Amino acid sequence: MTVIDISASVMQFLLAFVVVAPLLGAVAALLPAPPGLKGKNPDQAVLRHGVTVTGAVLIATIVLAVGFDHDHPATMQATTDISWIPALDVRIQLGIDGISLPLLLLTALLTFLCALYSYSKPPAGPSPKAFVALVLVLESGTLATFAVLDLLLFFLAFEMVLIPMYFLIARWGGGQRQAAAWKFILYTLLGSVVMLLGILLIGLKSGTFDMVALATDNGRGLTTSVQVIAVLAIGVGLAVKTPMWPLHSWLPDAHTAAPTVGSVLLAGVLLKMGTYGFVRILLPIAPDGMRTFSPYLAAFAVVGIVYGSLACLALARTGAKGDLKRLIAYSSVGHMGFVLLGIATMTPTGVNGALFANIAHGLITGLLFFLVGAVKDRYGTADLDTLAGATGAALYGRAPRLGALLAFAAIASLGLPGLAGFWGEMLTLFGAYSPAEGLSRPAFRTFMAIGAFGTLLTAAYMLIVVRRVCMGEHTPHSRLSPPDDRAEQAADTTKAADAPQAEDTPQAADGTKAADGGPQPSGAAGTRSAATTPQLADIQTYEAAAWTPLAALTVLAGLWPAVLLGLTDPAVQKLLAGGKS
Repeated sequence: MTVIDISASVMQFLLAFVVVAPLLGAVAALLPAPPGLKGKNPDQAVLRHGVTVTGAVLIATIVLAVGFDHDHPATMQATTDISWIPALDVRIQLGIDGISLPLLLLTALLTFLCALYSYSKPPAGPSPKAFVALVLVLESGTLATFAVLDLLLFFLAFEMVLIPMYFLIARWGGGQRQAAAWKFILYTLLGSVVMLLGILLIGLKSGTFDMVALATDNGRGLTTSVQVIAVLAIGVGLAVKTPMWPLHSWLPDAHTAAPTVGSVLLAGVLLKMGTYGFVRILLPIAPDGMRTFSPYLAAFAVVGIVYGSLACLALARTGAKGDLKRLIAYSSVGHMGFVLLGIATMTPTGVNGALFANIAHGLITGLLFFLVGAVKDRYGTADLDTLAGATGAALYGRAPRLGALLAFAAIASLGLPGLAGFWGEMLTLFGAYSPAEGLSRPAFRTFMAIGAFGTLLTAAYMLIVVRRVCMGEHTPHSRLSPPDDRAEQAADTTKAADAPQAEDTPQAADGTKAADGGPQPSGAAGTRSAATTPQLADIQTYEAAAWTPLAALTVLAGLWPAVLLGLTDPAVQKLLAGGKS
């Protein structure tokens, strides 16, 4: 069933357009604007160009989804097959099925929302021209990763996103951005070198780099030893990008230093490339090798779940001086652990849960990073102790709508039933209860129990964050202080929060300082103003435009999971059956 009947040639064009258009848009962003399009503000003109290109790509992706044959989601559709390097039998092959289509939609949506957000609030840093071009190159590489059907092209697309993200962190990031950017690029490049060796091993031993043909062969053309080596090599590269414990240490630094838009794209899109590679390449092409390593993958996954949650609890405690962006980054280690656990089960239930958790994490964590960026803009800091201090940050009282949305995103992240985060985690745990034939059931049930314990830890640290940031907290000292001392402390904290930071200067939608920004009145009037806890700018129009789709889709996916599972399940069944429907 298709919502609108679109011819095969038009579908081919749409998929090619989705992959290539951002790259062309990046080139256009660097060129001088035509006289009629310069406008009064060239910076705003190039930011508007980013919104236009990403919007066009999103519309094309939606039309692609509308024309997709939902009765046959396991069949590759909108396929293109052009010879590129005949000597190596490398071909430009594009196509989508029920596994890749949701990831294309997620990438196009998040990139458009980031461009829309940046149009009204560009990140502090060099020329917006370079910023827009880098974001568009990043989008093109990510979309290509989910659309290509040749192993070498997959590797090229996989690597294409590294340089743009490096510069986004290094040039537009906050404190320690250079060190964080170098750590990101070194980890991912080293992992990629190993991954390339595994890809070449598969291609040379099987005689083809065609991912569809290799999946249909289901490893029958590869010996078990070749599969084991290939899974180890490719798996290391994918695990770094996922990120899997203990190869995750680049992630918290990268997120802490990255600008808001960089964090949203890194968490919402780039991490999905690693888990997609496990599903698209290793599960169908090297099943025997995956069966060998699945117990170890599951063990690392559940350690990551618990480790990420404990790290978040440590950052959330009073006096730890934890950074809220860093906390959300560590939460991603735990959430992606559930995705890896589902893949390790090698069952349709577990893999479907992993794919669902992928999409849910992109929606929820993308929203969380948007919100944390907004909180940091308003306070000038993401330090939890400052946000939750006695002069505090109680968002419910100072910016109620922002506080309510932050609480919603946190509750969605902890996996509340009825929201998107619930279904992926539940299905991965069900898959671990009954893993694929040949895998140790007692071991996987142990992993399931540890993963379930991780959900409790997730709930604990998310509720602590909501209590401290949204409700604030008063220490015994602050309650016993004389009124004048409290006022003085409040004034000092307000001034400190208003100090410009390396990443962004707090400002409202109209470009003015936030409601509590600027110089404070002196004398008695200033004391009274500080003591009454000044209001913050609440959610602005441009913020609502960028955040509402993510909140709405989080609710929709939680209430109607069949929309996504109806796409992924037939494709997963075919993938695990060796290309047989």
